[in-house]
Amino acid sequence: MAMAKSPWIIHVNCNSCNGCDIEVLACLTPLYDAERFGVLNIGTPKQADIMVVTGSINYKNVNVLKNIYNQIPDPKVVLAVGACASTGGIFHGCYNVIGGVDQVIPVDAYVPGCCPRPEAILDGVVAALSILESKSQGKIKGKEVKLKGNEVPSNA
Repeated sequence: MAMAKSPWIIHVNCNSCNGCDIEVLACLTPLYDAERFGVLNIGTPKQADIMVVTGSINYKNVNVLKNIYNQIPDPKVVLAVGACASTGGIFHGCYNVIGGVDQVIPVDAYVPGCCPRPEAILDGVVAALSILESKSQGKIKGKEVKLKGNEVPSNA
């Protein structure tokens, strides 16, 4: 239960318009105050429990996203925030956009919307906490993503 009381998140911006990023940061302001639940936004993946990803994935940020994902110790949870992180959003089908985060790394929970409200993002973090707790008890297994140089996903 220790993880459920103070999850540390790392926020990764993958080519977003910054709408979702502003709402993620709004969760940390005194109005919503995610820190009262023990949620800390940290800058290093080696101490994170939850990876919050915003924006659509393109060919330039695939390796960066996989590298950050692989640095987070197990158990870990990935939360895709916004329409772009979930499906590619309004950028889906563009020549340089692969799609949502789940095209590159496994996603455990989604927060829909363009851009989602801070309350929805906090609900997503709460959902991610239950998944994190299940993973820490061994009920759910995670995956490691292979990183091979300048790799491009096979479905691109």
